[in-house]
Amino acid sequence: MEIRGFQDSDIEEIITLFYGTVHTVNSRDYTREQLDAWAPAEDMERRAAAWLESMAANFALVAVIEGAIKGFADMTEHGHLERLFVHKDYQGRGIASVLVETLEAEAGRLGLPAIDTDASVTARPFFERRGFVVVKEQAPVRNGIALRNYKMIKSLS
Repeated sequence: MEIRGFQDSDIEEIITLFYGTVHTVNSRDYTREQLDAWAPAEDMERRAAAWLESMAANFALVAVIEGAIKGFADMTEHGHLERLFVHKDYQGRGIASVLVETLEAEAGRLGLPAIDTDASVTARPFFERRGFVVVKEQAPVRNGIALRNYKMIKSLS
């Protein structure tokens, strides 16, 4: 597995990975209506444009296996882990752990005291195993539908 910086040319592949992961992996914790609100197929072009901008501003990584992106993650300069997704067929292989460890190392290099994220119901156990703690339960609204998630934080000191 190669971990490298995000490149603009990666955007289509990561948007496709995001859509496929949300609609399969997260289906055990969210309804079809919630999944469609979170990752609507007709929204992929607009999302690609927005993500290109935010990924360029963030510390963004991709995990590549056999020439294909199998995971990606990004973090703001203030330590907010914005996105972490692993291909639906590559779950449980340590890809997310390596991505988060790399982000944690960058946060340490920047002298940040902590990393925070808004974790899905599905991702919460992963983050808890990595030392993140729930600060509060949230219900952000996407496309008119509430999606439960958790504000989580990990101290780096």
